[in-house]
Amino acid sequence: MSTQRAREQLIDLAAEFYDQFARGEVPEMTLPTRTKSNIEYDEESGVWVYGDRTSTRSANSVRGARKLLKATYTIDFLTRQLEEERSSTLRELYYLSESWDADEAAFSDQDESNQLIEDLEIVSEVTREDFHMRPEESGATLMGPLELREQTRRGEREIHCQQDVGEGGYQIPNNPDTIDFLDHDIDFILCVETGGMRDRLVENGFDTDYNALIVHLKGQPARATRRITKRLHDELDLPVVVFTDGDPWSYRIYGSVAYGSIKSAHLSQYLATPAAEFVGIQPEDIVEYDLPTDPLADSDVNALESELEDPRFTTDYWEEQIELQLDIGKKAEQQALASRGLDFVTDEYLPTRLDEMGVI
Repeated sequence: MSTQRAREQLIDLAAEFYDQFARGEVPEMTLPTRTKSNIEYDEESGVWVYGDRTSTRSANSVRGARKLLKATYTIDFLTRQLEEERSSTLRELYYLSESWDADEAAFSDQDESNQLIEDLEIVSEVTREDFHMRPEESGATLMGPLELREQTRRGEREIHCQQDVGEGGYQIPNNPDTIDFLDHDIDFILCVETGGMRDRLVENGFDTDYNALIVHLKGQPARATRRITKRLHDELDLPVVVFTDGDPWSYRIYGSVAYGSIKSAHLSQYLATPAAEFVGIQPEDIVEYDLPTDPLADSDVNALESELEDPRFTTDYWEEQIELQLDIGKKAEQQALASRGLDFVTDEYLPTRLDEMGVI
C-alpha cells in the first residue's frame, strides 16, 4: 500500500503541473522555506518542524523553469521505478539524469538531486524510502534479544538478532518499515556512537547480561537507524539511551536521535524519539573518573556556546554539563574509559549510570 500511495502522490504532483498549464497559468510548486530561520522547535512534540514561511518554485524564470523540469523528469523516473518494483540509490539518480533526453534536466551535482528528492518528500508527504530510493550503505547494525521478520527479494525471513547473526550483528535495512517485530526480551535500547565501543559491549556480553539491544549509530545516525529506534521505542514501549563521546558534536548526535535534525525537519515525527536520554560521556564523568582528554578546540567552544542557545539543550542538566565542559576546557572519547580497564565500561560505568537514570 505504501508503494501504491507513493505512485499516486507523485502522479498527482505531475497532474497539478498539467492542470496549471491547462488553466493558462505558469506552473509552480510551493514548499516550506528550507532555511534555519524557518525551523522551529515544537514544544508539544519535542522535535524540529518547519515554520509557516513558504517559497515558490515557479516557471516564470529560466532558473525556476529548470527546477520544475528536473522535478518533472524525476517524478517520471520514480513512478516508472515503482511500477517496475525496482529501486535505486541517490547517487544513481544523479548519474541517471545524464541520460535523460533533455540536457537541461540533468543535475549539476548530487547535492541538487538529493535536495530535489527531499522537496518531493515534503510536497507529496511520502518518504524517499517509499519512493524506493536508497542512500549509500550506512552499515549500521543492532545486536540483542530481538526476533524479527523482514521482507527480502527472496521472500520473508525470520531472524533472531543474537542467535542468527555473527559478531557484526543484524544490518539495519534501508527501510525499517518492512520489518515486523515478532518477540523480544529487551529491557532497554542502547544507541552507541562508535564502532569500537559497540564491539567492546558485544565482546563483553553486555547485550546478554542486561537484555540490551545495542544499536550502532555509526557516527551521525542514518535515517534508517533513527527510524528503527523510534519504532522499537513506540511499538515495544522500550526506553532508549544514547551513549556517545563527550564532545559537542556527539551531543548533537544525541540531539538528532531524540529531537530530529534541521536537515530532516519534515520527517522529525517519523524519525525522532523525544523520550531518548543521554547516558554519557558526560563532562562530569571526565572529572569524576579523571579520564584521558583532549583540549577543546576553538570550534568545540563555539559549538558548545551555540548549544547553550539550542532549544534541544536548554535544560538544567545540559546547561550544567556544558558550562562544566567550558570551564575545564576538555573533551573525551568513549574509549577513554578503557584507561580504567577493558571491562570498566560494562562492569562499572554503564551499570552505575543506568541505575542512576532508573533504566536498570
